Amino acid sequence: MPFQSQNGIRYLTFDLFGVDVVQAVFTRRGGVSPAPWAALNLGGTVGDDPQLVAENRRRAFAALGRAPDSLYDVWQVHGTDVVVAGAPRSPERPLRQADVILTDRPGVTLFMRFADCVPVLLHDPQHGVVGIAHAGWMGTVRGTARAAVEALVKHFNSNPAELQAAIGPSIGSDHYEVGPDVVVQVRQAFGDAADQLLAPSNGRMRLDLWAANQLLLEQAGVRQIEVSGICTACHVDDWYSHRLEKGRTGRFGAMIGLRE
Repeated sequence: MPFQSQNGIRYLTFDLFGVDVVQAVFTRRGGVSPAPWAALNLGGTVGDDPQLVAENRRRAFAALGRAPDSLYDVWQVHGTDVVVAGAPRSPERPLRQADVILTDRPGVTLFMRFADCVPVLLHDPQHGVVGIAHAGWMGTVRGTARAAVEALVKHFNSNPAELQAAIGPSIGSDHYEVGPDVVVQVRQAFGDAADQLLAPSNGRMRLDLWAANQLLLEQAGVRQIEVSGICTACHVDDWYSHRLEKGRTGRFGAMIGLRE
């Protein structure tokens, strides 16, 4: 799980994926946005100058040798809806609301934005399919990662045991206290397994999103899972953290595509 650097753009890759996959989780380094979004902000709805965000996206895509017009992204809404992308999204087309994107087209680059929520990257090497999912606490209890696997089975006849999955940088349990309402929903979603995901802390509870999403993937039949174990709130020199930076921050990007 090494860090790479290209033209000042620093990003994380996963050892699990082979040469047929182009993939990265971009740090905040190497962009043109000023504080508080410094520097590689890829979020267009957080107050940053849209022209700077566009330049950041151009740099990110260039770092991996992908054409910016190969982009397919969505309006992330903390749900379980899935989009199967048969072609890039043209700028004229409105964003669809979804938290999972899949494609089997090498000319499509799947892209999502994060600032504490969990990026889940997926690859089916047998059928030539990649996917990306976005899971905060709400998406986690709703089973977004499981929905992504089920969609791969439904649309591409994937065998979950053959899938490769990576859980990217996101807020760690050491920084993620949640209230009683979230605890109730975690217990409803995970049953007896919730005790593995929740830990008491100063009269509240901490939630382990990494373990929760790994459990969802395993329950769906996935056996090959790589977890970055990197907490965004612990390392704001590299990552944006909505919670630690009190909402005044940017969004880092995660990208996956099939090599052309």
